Amino acid sequence: MTIRTWIDSLRTREEGQTMAEYGVVLGVITIAAVGAFLLLGQRIDDAINAVVALLP
Repeated sequence: MTIRTWIDSLRTREEGQTMAEYGVVLGVITIAAVGAFLLLGQRIDDAINAVVALLP
């Protein structure tokens, strides 16, 4: 394997690109989850309290 073929093989590898895509998707999901919890926080708390009140 020559240095030129080695460099060409590094350019065509996609592992780093795939990891970056996973990172972006994870970031978007995290932002969406935090936003949902912030918007629904009080309602979630009310639902949990209602369930706890039903327990003996």
